[in-house]
Amino acid sequence: MAFWNKNVPNSSSSSSSKCFPILGLLSLILLHPTTTTTTTSFANAIRVVAIQKPTYDDIPSFKEAPAFRNGNSCSSRNIDKIQIVMPVDANYIRGTMAAVLSILQHSTCPENTSFHFLSIHLEPQIISLINSTFPYLSYKIYHFHPNRVRGKISKSIRQALDQPLNYARIYLSDILPKDVHRVIYLDSDIIVVDDIAKLWGVDLGDKVLAAPEYCHANFTNYFTDTFWSDVNLAKTFEGRRPCYFNTGVMVMDLDEWRKEGYAQKIEEWMLIQKQRRIYQLGSLPPILLVFAGNIKAVDHRWNQHGLGGDNLEGKCRGLHPGPISLLHWSGKGKPWLRLDARKPCTIDYLWAPYDLYRSSRIALEE
Repeated sequence: MAFWNKNVPNSSSSSSSKCFPILGLLSLILLHPTTTTTTTSFANAIRVVAIQKPTYDDIPSFKEAPAFRNGNSCSSRNIDKIQIVMPVDANYIRGTMAAVLSILQHSTCPENTSFHFLSIHLEPQIISLINSTFPYLSYKIYHFHPNRVRGKISKSIRQALDQPLNYARIYLSDILPKDVHRVIYLDSDIIVVDDIAKLWGVDLGDKVLAAPEYCHANFTNYFTDTFWSDVNLAKTFEGRRPCYFNTGVMVMDLDEWRKEGYAQKIEEWMLIQKQRRIYQLGSLPPILLVFAGNIKAVDHRWNQHGLGGDNLEGKCRGLHPGPISLLHWSGKGKPWLRLDARKPCTIDYLWAPYDLYRSSRIALEE
């Protein structure tokens, strides 16, 4: 059920769009590769901050974003709206704000974008922050109750991966209204540097899910020896060519997801995991078990993932070769935490121009 619906029509008092120097920063990254050292103390600091439940006083404040308006060629029909789903909570609100800004800034038709935010706590302060930062944004916010996954989550290699909100993407067909037929799901630690309409326009064909596939990755590493040594479990991928894909960027057909009962199929694997310990990584592996080898492949440019390093140390990483449409700080290291600690990776400077955060000191001065 939607807790808040914000849909503001065009206003004559809109701000002018601002252009951030993403191309110059991208050149800097490509010319100067990132370092690969991160101190242990900083890695520990990331772990503590990422999983701590903040108080209301910890929720930051943000500058108001410029208003981005449609061009003359943009459609005004509701059927042409791009539906984007993102999780939001106090720990990741800074990343969410930056992600939304990047999507709007690079969209040809930004007013044709509708956001659906998923939250566990529904803090009034977060709703107020979204309204004040993006007063023109079309969005709804939905409550995801942690009871939905109570007793189904197994401990993974990183505590942040065990949070119930990480599993909300599995239940989108139940959470969102039935008139939302198709969505783009995005994690909060991303930046879009291309028109999101290009990703929205992916032809799913007869598939339920679309995402960049990485068939060069060692797929066996995503499951334990217990899984591969069990003849019946190992037959799961028979008739498929399973490839790894990152679940932080997905185009999803919610009608088919609901019709085929995919949430229940994923839950079945989560219950097996509780009994057998067949994987180590949170909500990703049960989705791979259901969909790997049976998705619509999307160009790799739409998920330059792993920029947050691995799940244990979060060491700095560079960009993958090739064009870039979306940057994704999956892994332990988050750019806002590394920047605040004054120990950023070079890649984090690509995220910084979209950061709308203002410190309490600046807010008081204003």
